[in-house]
Amino acid sequence: MQITDTAALVTGGASGLGGATAKALAAQGARVFALDLAGSIEKADQVDGVTYVEADVTNPEQVQAAVNTAAGSGVPLRTVVNCAGIGPSARILSKKGTHDLNLYAKVIQINLIGTFNVLTLAAEAIAKTDTLADDARGVIINTASVAAFDGQIGQAAYASSKGGVVGLTLTAARDLASHGIRVMTIAPGIIDTPMLATVSDEFRATLAAGIPFPKRLGSPQEYAKLALSIIDHDYLNGEVIRMDGSLRMAPR
Repeated sequence: MQITDTAALVTGGASGLGGATAKALAAQGARVFALDLAGSIEKADQVDGVTYVEADVTNPEQVQAAVNTAAGSGVPLRTVVNCAGIGPSARILSKKGTHDLNLYAKVIQINLIGTFNVLTLAAEAIAKTDTLADDARGVIINTASVAAFDGQIGQAAYASSKGGVVGLTLTAARDLASHGIRVMTIAPGIIDTPMLATVSDEFRATLAAGIPFPKRLGSPQEYAKLALSIIDHDYLNGEVIRMDGSLRMAPR
């Protein structure tokens, strides 16, 4: 599917994976709408071709407004990339007591329900566009994590949320097949995003040493490159692609 002269919606689009993806899509000629929270947008490096839209992915009204903006931009909405997410750490049982239920619910709400909310509302808009070759209309790419398969100690909430995204992939692809919408998921390994900004160089080197090959952290640009490849490859559908240098996470 071509990207030029189409609209794209990217959540978490002010930085990290979403920021790199929004920039890459804009460079390919898409009219990009980057959804994020106000504080993140204020800190974002403004990119030509990207319109920053304040929206909470868990808020149906805000997401619907953002989808309407993208769909009404004058070019068809064809691409959605869900990158918004959080990853707090807490053990189920620790010296402080049991895992906070509100924290668990918050992670599920943002990472899984937020993804589903954007996917659903955007799919409705994409389904109204004219068809392309093979009756295709667009593609939705979600973000899971290797934690969905190799959840570490302290990742109960995060692994649960990302496991849900993995489980959603095939069902969503099957549900949306009759509308010409593909659904794919990328499961990144350890990526050098702002979430690692406070990590020391020593710890960063330790993380890199645990990756079989190449022995380094992944980059947001590599995520964006994979997303562009998925958009271009019309026969990819209903699958999860690990982008992790063959990493299999240890318990801790």
